[in-house]
Amino acid sequence: MANIISLVDYQELWRESNQNTRQPDPSDPSDIINICPKQFGSGYERWIELRDINLLIIDAEFQDDLVIEKNFSDSYVGGLEFGFHLLGYWNNINAGKNFFQSGAVQQTKQSEFLRSQRLLKVDIHTESSELINSFIPGGLNSISPQILKNVIKTSQEPYFKIDHTTPEMRVALEQIINCPFTGLTKKIYLESKSLELVALKLEQLATRENSSTKVTALKGDDIDRIHYAKEILSQNLDSPPSLLELARQVGLNDYKLKLGFRQVYGTTAFGYLHQQRMEKARQLVLEGQMNVKEVARAVGYTNQSHFATAFRKQFGTNPKSYDLLLRA
Repeated sequence: MANIISLVDYQELWRESNQNTRQPDPSDPSDIINICPKQFGSGYERWIELRDINLLIIDAEFQDDLVIEKNFSDSYVGGLEFGFHLLGYWNNINAGKNFFQSGAVQQTKQSEFLRSQRLLKVDIHTESSELINSFIPGGLNSISPQILKNVIKTSQEPYFKIDHTTPEMRVALEQIINCPFTGLTKKIYLESKSLELVALKLEQLATRENSSTKVTALKGDDIDRIHYAKEILSQNLDSPPSLLELARQVGLNDYKLKLGFRQVYGTTAFGYLHQQRMEKARQLVLEGQMNVKEVARAVGYTNQSHFATAFRKQFGTNPKSYDLLLRA
């Protein structure tokens, strides 16, 4: 059964547990770590102040399910927020998902659900629309007017969008979490990676917006067949069928399968296959029961070097190092 706590009490317990400021980088007074209260579990929240950006890294193990209740007075949120979840579940957002939120959220009552788990996430907060405005002369005007309106006008009606985290986003996230620098070099490095994530998320929003205007109508039976195609791929990660074979198995032509799969899942059939292979590989690496060669074979790679390259591109590090980095 989940424990219920108000947001005010939740934040007060965090404050009580952090009377003495902890600074992981003595040369940067704006880099602060708050330790998770023992009542909740272990781990930390790390806030790093950059130019026009507040960067938040959460790595905490929660021992119980929590329902955090908000009231009108403390549920006002403004500015822009880009959130990326690598591990864990918080407020209907699972690992492997990201979200974008803009505008002011005002609700008389709201609850957030925090599951008993390890939570690893990165949030990028900015109160100023200038962060986005500064890029428009450089080409962001190719993004649809509606997306620009949602991004730039922070005082508008709320805008909230959840999507899958791409391999490119995950690499930048791993680099932020494992930043090897201190001082000014650290701040420049983290700012560049934060802006990279912002750019990738804006591109994802733009792609979604553009594709929604070019949707091919799918019948209910077509959608069922596309779901079936996904199941076939999920169950055959080590030896998947070719696109033509997959289309034949589900009773669609390859053209409709390609268009329909992207429409339903937001990626190609074999983009999905790659994501599932890498996710299974990540889980096997963390379990520690197989060596790298065995993990590669389990997800369909006969060449260990090709597997290591794909894994590094997806997660920003080699499979041998991944477990050590996440547990550091």
